[in-house]
Amino acid sequence: MNERAPPQPPLDPPTELPEQVAAALREDIGRGDLTATLVPAQRQARGQIVTREAAVLCGQPWAEACFRQLDPAVRLMWYARDGAHLAAGEVLCDIDGPARAILSAERTALNFLQLLSATATAASRFAAAVAGTECTVLDTRKTLPGLRSAQKYAVRCGGAANHRMGLYDSVLIKENHILAAGSIAAALAAARSLAPGTRIEVEVESLAELDAALDAGARYVLLDDFSLQDMAIAVARNRARARPARLEVSGSVSLQTIRAIAATGVDYVSVGALTKHVQAVDLSLRLQL
Repeated sequence: MNERAPPQPPLDPPTELPEQVAAALREDIGRGDLTATLVPAQRQARGQIVTREAAVLCGQPWAEACFRQLDPAVRLMWYARDGAHLAAGEVLCDIDGPARAILSAERTALNFLQLLSATATAASRFAAAVAGTECTVLDTRKTLPGLRSAQKYAVRCGGAANHRMGLYDSVLIKENHILAAGSIAAALAAARSLAPGTRIEVEVESLAELDAALDAGARYVLLDDFSLQDMAIAVARNRARARPARLEVSGSVSLQTIRAIAATGVDYVSVGALTKHVQAVDLSLRLQL
């Protein structure tokens, strides 16, 4: 058994976790688990959740809630915490309690663990790729519907950071907003008037648009699909300003390209793949009745 002291979770899980778990259990169990009724009601079971591959663990609170929402008598003893780096074959936890509840919650609990661990693992790889630079890896809004806060928690567990949670907590002015407003300056002015005190970012697609955004006093600028050469020019132009903005890069970012992007001196790189292109971590629940 793994006896090492686990690290503490980096942040508290989202407040909507119970609702996310309840919805997932309702989706799977519906009016009742027909197969679980084959097991006598008083039968107890025990087992272990094991990873078959190296990964960063995430989803422990969701897994616990899956079992305990069905039966508070289910007990889990964890040997790793969210954010821990796991080797293939490691035992994540021991589990024991009423067999019906464990069998009914098994798939949903593993689904949360597999998805969120995959997101945390991807975030960890991207964060490691820019280690030693001044650049921070950010996620995006390209998340599974209904599980955004869970996946963004997983991003933090992996060592990356969150961009805005949704359309309500910051302003990101894109091409169509600029077109509707008439100019970058007009769009910025409108955003400052309508959402005072809110972070406002402007997406630009050329060095000329970067200059326009900086001239208008933009504090955050997103460089969309810039070449490495133009990124370096954008960084130099920005640093020459009396009050430089913070520069973010998005578009065509991969593990193979992110180090070179970070080396240009940009502040952030946003990566949709952290939450969009993940492959579930291979976990299993080995049960004994």
